[in-house]
Amino acid sequence: MTFTFTGKKYEVFDELRDYAEKKIGKIDKLFRTESDASVTFSAERGRYTVEVTIRNNGMFYRVTETTSDMFASIDSACAALVRQVRKNKTRLEKRLRDGAFERTSAPVPMPEDEEEAPEYKIIRTKRFAIKPMSPEEAAMQMDLLGHTFFAFRNQDADDAFSVVYKRRDGGYGMISDTEE
Repeated sequence: MTFTFTGKKYEVFDELRDYAEKKIGKIDKLFRTESDASVTFSAERGRYTVEVTIRNNGMFYRVTETTSDMFASIDSACAALVRQVRKNKTRLEKRLRDGAFERTSAPVPMPEDEEEAPEYKIIRTKRFAIKPMSPEEAAMQMDLLGHTFFAFRNQDADDAFSVVYKRRDGGYGMISDTEE
């Protein structure tokens, strides 16, 4: 793990740097590839804050912890990071469980009559304000929420209704309303 230490109105001394490397370095065993850690220390009115951002394989894990002791802040941040990494790994394992990509050998039966057509039942409805933003902001918001698509008003196209979505190849796509 590669470390970058920064102090905001706080001097980072060697003992603190070594302690942070030791504690945060243990998280590296949860990753398969090399990762980068950015650690920022700050102090204000007797409260010590540690902000840790770990970048691994395109994923970012970020934690901010504030306590009355800098070493306790590091410990608390490490515990929170471990929870985040494990939660993300569990979510990915459930999504990519064994057999998820295997095709079934039996063809799906198609209904012969219109009366047997499948019923499309809407189970849940959400309502929210659709705000104007750029497609880049919408993609970032989608990633922060952990969704595979995000609806928004495209401020770059006269507030046209648009949807950004995550493609299977890892890229992003956009569907826009065109009034021609």
